[in-house]
Amino acid sequence: MKNSTSIISLAKETILIESNAIANLVNLLDDHFENAVNFILNANGRVIVTGIGKSANIGTKIVATLNSTGTPAIFMHAADAIHGDLGNVQENDVVICISKSGNTPEIKVLIPLIKNYGNKIIAITGNINSFLGKNADFPLNTFVEKEACPNNLAPTTSTTAQLVMGDALAVCLQSLRGFSSKDFAKYHPGGALGKRLYLRVSDLIKNNQVPKINSNDTVADVIVEISEKRLGVTAVLENNILVGIITDGDIRRMLSKNTNIQPITAKEIMGKNPKTISIDAMAIEALEKLEQNNITQILVVDENNNYCGVVHLHDLIKEGIF
Repeated sequence: MKNSTSIISLAKETILIESNAIANLVNLLDDHFENAVNFILNANGRVIVTGIGKSANIGTKIVATLNSTGTPAIFMHAADAIHGDLGNVQENDVVICISKSGNTPEIKVLIPLIKNYGNKIIAITGNINSFLGKNADFPLNTFVEKEACPNNLAPTTSTTAQLVMGDALAVCLQSLRGFSSKDFAKYHPGGALGKRLYLRVSDLIKNNQVPKINSNDTVADVIVEISEKRLGVTAVLENNILVGIITDGDIRRMLSKNTNIQPITAKEIMGKNPKTISIDAMAIEALEKLEQNNITQILVVDENNNYCGVVHLHDLIKEGIF
């Protein structure tokens, strides 16, 4: 059994081997990469990604990345392709074939079939002099000196290199397509990531109550309003115009200084010029304002500065944005 020191050393060695190999990919890029990107960009079809073994696993991730960044793609397993799934490849599709050796039997059968269809082939291979490398229209070199595996057998460094090359393709295509954060949101509507991109303040407050009192209301009225609406805050209005804010903290500070609260009105303890945010703003903007001002609630107004409600930090936490 290895001790903790040798385990950490082996982990560091693995990371260094892979990171050095990835850094070396920069030196392997050539005109084939640029031509491949431009060809995909101008193609009328989809990107078909294929491979076998661990390269197939990498292929599914590359497909996911392409789809999420605006380049339609599907995965086709190389073994299944030669047993019927080749029908997935349509006339204008571009095929990305992934193989470290470029000489596996399935690849040698598949490549001529694809070429007979007239589809262009992009190779991601560790051996550009292989069958795949020589028959591809755009061979992309992902050569690595050795696997991180101590026996230099298990696909580790090589599959990482394949993945990074796929990411490079996807990012270049995303940039050239002008794929914006709004476009990204369309493909990622679920989860915290999607919510950061599309959730608005109006979505956050629609289920909240709207605490408000008049500037001449008593402190007792303020306490009741804050307690009933359960947001720890209330807006203060004067002739329906927002003039202030009172938090439960303001109430506690007032009570510590006054034993007789009956004559005190809302306008005497309210904070003037309260922080506000537009009802049409993104939820992430609300979070930023809360953090910038070190507060837990912010009042919401419409385009005419009419008071609409409250966004509480808990609303953002509940949505997974915080």
